[in-house]
Amino acid sequence: MNFLEERIVKDGIVKEGNILKVDSFLNHQMDVTLFQQMGKEFQRRFAKKPINKILTIEASGIGIACIVAACFGVPVVFAKKSKSVNIDGDVYLAEVESFTHKCKNQVIVSKKFLHPEDHVLIIDDFLANGCALQGLISIVQQAGATVEGIGIAIEKGFQQGGKIIRNLGYQLESLAIVDGMDAATGKIVFREA
Repeated sequence: MNFLEERIVKDGIVKEGNILKVDSFLNHQMDVTLFQQMGKEFQRRFAKKPINKILTIEASGIGIACIVAACFGVPVVFAKKSKSVNIDGDVYLAEVESFTHKCKNQVIVSKKFLHPEDHVLIIDDFLANGCALQGLISIVQQAGATVEGIGIAIEKGFQQGGKIIRNLGYQLESLAIVDGMDAATGKIVFREA
């Protein structure tokens, strides 16, 4: 069992509806020491790639993405879920559906921050159905940039997102893949590495 799986077993809570609550260390309160371990692991897994930008989506992926970016020495760009008055000029747009929030959002990235010469590592906290990742991949493609890989903290291996993204040909690295959860017992089954 790796460091993230151990933490999920220790502090994660399984809820009805295939919900894995990890808000005590990942996506509400953030354990920065854990994030540093994750960043180093993503850096190891993508070490041979010419990454010059990290891309994530608002909001839970931002903390992890920042630590990963520090490991690579590159900037983070995050897709915003709403256009604000301080985003001027042209933007890339994609529609994404959130498994957790059960809603659709248009996410945007200013064209100032993604260019054809960029080599992008996409980072996010969870992968369930793959909708957010498909939206981020679309944004990178709209920019004419290259997706060098995708790093996910926790993948729900019993949902289709991982399979969809891998079938598109991307290097997808998930630090923990949950193959099953039981809300009644709290048991979590991880995929063998």
